[in-house]
Amino acid sequence: MLVKYRKDYEKVAMGLLSFIPDFKDLTHLQTEMQWYQSTEDHQLLLWRQGDGDFCGIIGIEVGSDFILLHHDSLSPEERTAANQYQMLDELAALYPKQRVMGTLEMAPIIGAWERNRDKQPTTTNHH
Repeated sequence: MLVKYRKDYEKVAMGLLSFIPDFKDLTHLQTEMQWYQSTEDHQLLLWRQGDGDFCGIIGIEVGSDFILLHHDSLSPEERTAANQYQMLDELAALYPKQRVMGTLEMAPIIGAWERNRDKQPTTTNHH
């Protein structure tokens, strides 16, 4: 389940973002956290399975007809393609009118997710 970032999630969010190599440097990480908190159209969403602890995070920019994925990170023990795709599925469900896209760095992940989604059987079957 994706949950919108709140100030009391800061330590968890920073911990999850620190798995991204660019954010090993605390100063860079703090700058990025401020960037996400400074405007409404930049958002951090934390992810957890069921009632578990947060184990993933995505950083997005919300546009009028797109969602741009800037960052995504999962804790090492949860780092699977299935979990990554589930986070993106939930993101797409949160913003049904916008197309999920990725920055240059995130584009391969979005591409893999879209190909995976195209292979999934549609859930509109009526039994």
